[in-house]
Amino acid sequence: MTINDLKTDDLILLECVSGSRAYGLATEKSDTDIKGVYYLPKNKFYGTTYIPQVSNKTNDVVYYELGRFIELLQKNNPNILELLSSPKDCILQQHPMMNKIKQEIFLSKMCKETFGGYAVAQIKKARGLKKKIVNPVELERKSVLDFCHVLAGNGSMPLKEWLKEQNISQENCGLVNIAHTKGVYALYYDKKFSHKYRGIVSSEMANEVCLSSVPKGEEVKTHLFFNAEAYSIYCKDYKEYWDWVGKRNDERYLTNQKHGKPYDAKNMMHTIRLLQMAEEIALYKTIHVRRQNRDELLAIKAGDFDYEDLLSMANDLMQKIEDAFKTSALPDQPDTNLAEQLLVNMREILYN
Repeated sequence: MTINDLKTDDLILLECVSGSRAYGLATEKSDTDIKGVYYLPKNKFYGTTYIPQVSNKTNDVVYYELGRFIELLQKNNPNILELLSSPKDCILQQHPMMNKIKQEIFLSKMCKETFGGYAVAQIKKARGLKKKIVNPVELERKSVLDFCHVLAGNGSMPLKEWLKEQNISQENCGLVNIAHTKGVYALYYDKKFSHKYRGIVSSEMANEVCLSSVPKGEEVKTHLFFNAEAYSIYCKDYKEYWDWVGKRNDERYLTNQKHGKPYDAKNMMHTIRLLQMAEEIALYKTIHVRRQNRDELLAIKAGDFDYEDLLSMANDLMQKIEDAFKTSALPDQPDTNLAEQLLVNMREILYN
C-alpha cells in the first residue's frame, strides 16, 4: 500500500504539517514534514495483511493506521500526541470522526519520560557529537606498533622511535612472554637474520603482537610493553568516528562548523523544546505545539549559546519537570480500557 493508494481510496482520517513548521521554527531551508492517520479497508483489516504504517522513502511523510495511532497515543509518544494539538493552519484535512480522539484521554505522567527522557537521550547524543567534533580521528589508522613502548635507560620511549634510533626493523625482532606479567615481553633482535623471528607484528593490520621461538643463550635487547587496552579503545573510537562521518548530514555538520560551537545546535534546540513542553504538560495538562519562544530556540539553533550554558538550562528544566510531575493532576497512565472502547467504536462506524 502506498500514500497514493491512501489518497485514491479516501482512507486518510487526518493529515497535518508537522515538525519545525508546526512548532513555528521553520526557516528558509526547512523541509515540510507530513504526518497523518488512515484506516485500512475492511477486507485488509479483517484479512491477514495488517499495515501499521505507510511512508515515503525519506520518511518525512508518514501515515499511521488508526489502531497503531491509538497504540502510540497510549504510550504517550511525543510526535503522535502533538498531532492532536496541531495548529489550525497545519491541519490539511481532518475527518469529523477524529474529534472523538481527545488529548485528555491520553495525556499522563508517562510524558515525563517520553518527552523528558527523550530529551536526556538527545543530550547524551550531543555530548557524543561534541567529542567527535573536538577530537576528530585521523583517517590513517594507527597500528599495534603505535601502542608499544620499550625500556630505554631509566625510562621508556615509543617503540617506533626506538626502532628508528637503533636502525632496527621490527620484522627481525622476536618477542617472548615474561611470566607473571601482563603485556610485557622480552625483545630479541637477530643481528645475523638467521633465526627467522616472526617480528613484533605480522602486518600493519594485526590486532596483537607476535611471539617467536628464541634459541637459548640469546641476549635480550630490551623489554617491550603493549598497551592492549588503549589499542582496543582506539579501534572502537576509530570505527565509531568514521562510521559517523559516513552517515552524517554534511549540510548540518557544516552549519555546526560555521557557528564554531562543539555541538549539534539543531539537536540541542529540540532538546530544550521537548523539556519545555514536558513542563507545560505537567503544569497545564495540555500540549502547546506552536512555540512562543521562537527567537530563543532559533538562537540555540544558530549556535548563540555556549554548550555548558545549554546543559545548565537543560538541567534546570529537568528539575522543574521532576517537581511539576510530582504534584500534577495527570493520571499515572492513560485509561487503556477507554482507549480500546474508543477504537472499537470508531472502527464499527467506519466499517458499517
